[in-house]
Amino acid sequence: MAFEPQPPATSPQPPAVVLLSGGLDSYTAAAITKADGFSIYALTVQYGQRHAREVDAARAVASALGVERHLELDVDLRAIGGSSLTSDAPVPRDRDLGAAGIPSTYVPARNTIFLSLALGWAEVLGATDLVIGVNALDYSGYPDCRPDFIRAFEHVAGVATRAGVEGARFRVHAPLIALSKADIIRRGMALGLDYTLTHSCYAPDAGGRPCGRCDSCVLRAKGFAEAGVADPLLLR
Repeated sequence: MAFEPQPPATSPQPPAVVLLSGGLDSYTAAAITKADGFSIYALTVQYGQRHAREVDAARAVASALGVERHLELDVDLRAIGGSSLTSDAPVPRDRDLGAAGIPSTYVPARNTIFLSLALGWAEVLGATDLVIGVNALDYSGYPDCRPDFIRAFEHVAGVATRAGVEGARFRVHAPLIALSKADIIRRGMALGLDYTLTHSCYAPDAGGRPCGRCDSCVLRAKGFAEAGVADPLLLR
């Protein structure tokens, strides 16, 4: 990808850098941020994930949201390994979501890396608001999806950047963190979101169709069932 200098944000609305994966959660978080009056600067990371189909979904979602800019970065985490999402290790299926322990789909330090990239872009844009679609209720137990992590990263942003030491206060918004998956879906539907654009599966087949059995598929199905609506992605 050719290097393109990033000029400061110029929209009259305050800019927010939103991590956009192409999944249901990040789409909803970005839409909430837009509804709250921010201009959206979407950041998608291609990190060597086996479900790279989500990057195509992120492009579709960014277009649907009418984002100010959509930046894609290549940061290949396969060399680090440690996750079934960045290796040939099998993705867990039919797992007990209530079981103790962190599953192999955890990618070491992923959200720390992603938010660091978002923070760097935010400094260039003159933005102080970062958005991430993490959830600490209906999730797989990843440590970097919890409120403690969000608060800790805000502190890091304040002490590790020029903008921070010069007085800027960075905020990391996690608008979904205390919502159930069903409530996330209800919120998105109220905003008129088209969830057929999204991709959630960790282990899709060669045609991009969801497996229906990985944690992400199971949580998505649970959310739509509890929201009392059919998943539009399965109706196509």
